[in-house]
Amino acid sequence: MNTVKNDKRAGDIPLLICVVLMAAFGCVMIYSASYYTAQVQYGDKFYFVKKQLIGLALGAVAMAGTCFLPYKKLEKLKYPAVIVAVILLALVFVPGVGVTNYGATRWIGFGSFTLQPSEIAKYAFALFAAAYFSKNYKKVKTVRGVLPVLGVGILFCILIIIEPNMSITMCVGLLMLAVIFLSGTNLKTFIIILVPLAIAVPVLIILEPYRLQRLSAFIDPWASPKDEGYQLIQSLYALGNGGFFGVGLFNSTQKYRFLPFAESDFILAIMGEELGFIGLLIFFAACGFIIWRGFKIARNCKDRFGFLLAAGFTLVYGIQVAINALVVSGAIPPTGLPLPLVSSGNTSLIITMASMGVLYNVSRQN
Repeated sequence: MNTVKNDKRAGDIPLLICVVLMAAFGCVMIYSASYYTAQVQYGDKFYFVKKQLIGLALGAVAMAGTCFLPYKKLEKLKYPAVIVAVILLALVFVPGVGVTNYGATRWIGFGSFTLQPSEIAKYAFALFAAAYFSKNYKKVKTVRGVLPVLGVGILFCILIIIEPNMSITMCVGLLMLAVIFLSGTNLKTFIIILVPLAIAVPVLIILEPYRLQRLSAFIDPWASPKDEGYQLIQSLYALGNGGFFGVGLFNSTQKYRFLPFAESDFILAIMGEELGFIGLLIFFAACGFIIWRGFKIARNCKDRFGFLLAAGFTLVYGIQVAINALVVSGAIPPTGLPLPLVSSGNTSLIITMASMGVLYNVSRQN
């Protein structure tokens, strides 16, 4: 009996091991995907991987901290988390603070330091929704009862979409629907919420010409092979060139400035080219393992807040992996979205690792 208790107290160690290995694998793939571009642009082929290693070190510290910070204390941070997220999202639009790249203002910068607030907003929303529904679980059967969560989610979506960032907006929207569903609401209330949100998606696409161009590129990328369809075509070339077993680690040709954002949003295409179909199967099995462990932790949790918190954080990871894979493979219209734990980007890496520490903490205390 004592052995069983000690095992439970130890928490979900396999989850942490898989997360650390995934982040380390990401550093290898970022080096492979970026060393040529980094050498040409910055004169240092290790430029991107050095930044990622700093993020990995900070992420490990953050994950260690959240591993042992009792998750129930996070419930008191639901309002501060929302306030901080809104302030950071708003700072993006402040001249001199917001950083614009490729026509989008998604970052805030202080000297050489940059931060992407939308990455924080996803987890702030999951925390707020978990805390609210755990205290107001008797109200979830009505639209009025879910309005606070719906309001915060829509506010985040509005602030993110005007950056513009359609991909993270979709992540927050899907997360909002999933958490509301998991809260125990009835089918009627869920449909009342779902229908207007579903109508909003095509409206948002129609309102912005560049989104219509991306949609047309998705339907027929070869209609504009040097313009909107270029990135998707190069991604498909990479995946096709990889075949079953890949061309070998570090041997990709698409990373030689054929495929834009090879080290970030489209790193999965380079992985497919170098590691092949079998390599991607192993990678997605590892992603599935993290998602499975996360939902298992949620299912075994003894309190409502822990259940919704673990499920919400797991959903953030799972939704982002799914959307990235669908974009890179051409299954949905192209949009910029990093592959969590793997793509270049310190904000995403640090926040994701910290969230995995929270999952471990939930497993440890249950």
